[in-house]
Amino acid sequence: MTKYVFVTGGVLSSLGKGIAAASLGALLEARGLKVTLMKMDPYLNVDPGTMSPFQHGEVFVTDDGAETDLDLGHYERFTSVPTTQNHTITTGRIYNTVIQKERRGDYLGKTVQVIPHITDEIKAVMKKVAKDMDVVIVEIGGTVGDIESQPFLEAIRQFKLEAGLDSQMKANAINMHLTFVPYIKAAGELKSKPTQHSVKELRALGIQPDVLLCRAEQDIPRDLKDKIALFCSVTPDAVFSCRDAHSIYEVPLNLHLEGLDAKAAALLGLGEKEPDLSAWQSLLRRIRNPKGSVRIGVVGKYVEFKESYKSLIEALHHAGYGLETHVDLKWIEAEELENQDPATFLQDCQGILVPGGFGVRGTRGMIKSIQYAREHRIPFFGICLGMQMASVEFARNVAGLDGADSTEFDDAPKHKIIFKLRELVDVEELGGTMRLGAYPCRLAPESQAATAYGATEISERHRHRYEFNHEYKKALEDKGLVFTGMSPDGVFVEIVELKDHPYFLACQFHPEFKSRPLNPHPLFTAFVKASAQARG
Repeated sequence: MTKYVFVTGGVLSSLGKGIAAASLGALLEARGLKVTLMKMDPYLNVDPGTMSPFQHGEVFVTDDGAETDLDLGHYERFTSVPTTQNHTITTGRIYNTVIQKERRGDYLGKTVQVIPHITDEIKAVMKKVAKDMDVVIVEIGGTVGDIESQPFLEAIRQFKLEAGLDSQMKANAINMHLTFVPYIKAAGELKSKPTQHSVKELRALGIQPDVLLCRAEQDIPRDLKDKIALFCSVTPDAVFSCRDAHSIYEVPLNLHLEGLDAKAAALLGLGEKEPDLSAWQSLLRRIRNPKGSVRIGVVGKYVEFKESYKSLIEALHHAGYGLETHVDLKWIEAEELENQDPATFLQDCQGILVPGGFGVRGTRGMIKSIQYAREHRIPFFGICLGMQMASVEFARNVAGLDGADSTEFDDAPKHKIIFKLRELVDVEELGGTMRLGAYPCRLAPESQAATAYGATEISERHRHRYEFNHEYKKALEDKGLVFTGMSPDGVFVEIVELKDHPYFLACQFHPEFKSRPLNPHPLFTAFVKASAQARG
C-alpha cells in the first residue's frame, strides 16, 4: 500500500510547510523511494488563476495546464516527479465537483453534506496520485484552527484511521505538524507554549501528530524538545528543530541531520537505507562558495511582492549555482522607469530581465528598459509579457511602426503587434481561459536558443492570453528581429532574438517553471553566463 504523510501547520502562516514537505520528499526520494506531493488549499477559488499576485503570489503552471499554488513549484524543484492538476485541490474545486454530482443525481436523492460527501471527495483525490508511488506527501494549506480548513483536516483524520497499519504493524499514514517556537528576546528564551496550543487544537479535531517539526530562529535544545514531546504526547525522538537557513536548499540536509527522514521511514516501515545526498551536498558547496558575481536587473510589475516571481528568482539562482556565480538581483519597478532615464536604474546591471505580467501598468517602463538593453548591448532576457514588449519596442523604435502596441492595452492600436489569442476572441471569462501548460516548439538551428538547449525540438509551459501578430513578422524580420522559435504548426511565435547582440532573447513561454537546482534551465544559464561575460 502507498504510504501517506499529511503535513499540517499551526501557530501562524508562512512557516514554510511547502519547503518542509518538499524537503522530506527529497530525503525519501534520496532513499530510492518513489515520492510525490500534493497541496490542498482551503480557499473557495477553483484555482489561483484569477487571484491577485500581490495577495497570492506566483501562479505555478503544470505540464497539463493546471494553474496552481506556488508550493507545487517547490515540490517539482525538490523532487523528480512532475505535478499535474491532480496534485492540487481547493475547497472551490471540491465543492464544484460535489455540486455537479448532485445535479446529475449521482447521490440518488440523498441529502448532500460535508460529511461524508465533501470529505469522501477529498479522500478520493488523494488516492488519484498514489499509483506506482511509495509515498504521497499531502500538504494542508492554512493553519490549524482556520474554519476553512476543517473539512480537509476531517478528511485526513478519517483517512489516517481507515489506512490503519500494514502487515508489519507499521503505519500507512502519519501526520507531520509544523509549528513555531518563538524566541523572546527580552526573556532570552525559546517558548514552547504556542506549539502546545497548536497541538491541542489539532488533537481536538481528532488528529494526534506523529512528528513535530518546530520552526525557530535557532536550534532548539534537547531539554526543550523533551518538554514539547511531554506536553504534546509524542515520543522525544519525534520532535525536530527546523531553524532558519540561508538558502532553502539547505533545508533537506538540515532535516536529515536532525533525523527527520529516518523517523518518518521508521514510522511508515520504509526500511533503513541511508539516503544518497551527494548531489545536494555538492549543490550546497557551490551555493556557499561562488567564484564570482553578476548583477541582474529585473524590471517587473510586482516587485514589491517578490513571491509573485518565486520560480523566476529560483531559476536565476539555479543558473548561478551551475556557473558557480552569485546572482545579485536588482529589483526595478517598471512604473518608476516610465518618466525617468533608464540609465539611472540600469547602468550598474550586467543583464536585464523583463518577466511576465498582466495589464498596462508599467509596460512603458518595460519598453524603455528593453530599448536600453538593445542599444547599450546589455544581455537581455524577456519572458511572456517581456517577449511581447520586446516585439513592440522593436516595431516602434527599429521598424518605425509608430503606434505599435498590444490590444491588451489599446483596443485599436495603429499596429496590432500583439493581439488576443484567436480562440479567445469574445471570451470574457478569466478563469482558465488562456493558453496553458506544455506545448512543443521548434528552434532554428544555430540560434541562441538552439545553442542553449542543445536541441531543436523542445517543450515548455505557457500562461498567456495574447500572441504575436503574424502580419508583422516580415516587417520586423526585414529590420533584423529573428524569429527562432515557432510552434510546429507555425501558428505561434515562441522565441525572438537579435543576432548582432551579445545576448538578446525573449520567449512567450515560462521557462522558469522547469528549472531545478540540480538541473538549471538552459535559457537562464545562457543568460546569466552572457551577463557574467559582459561584466568582464
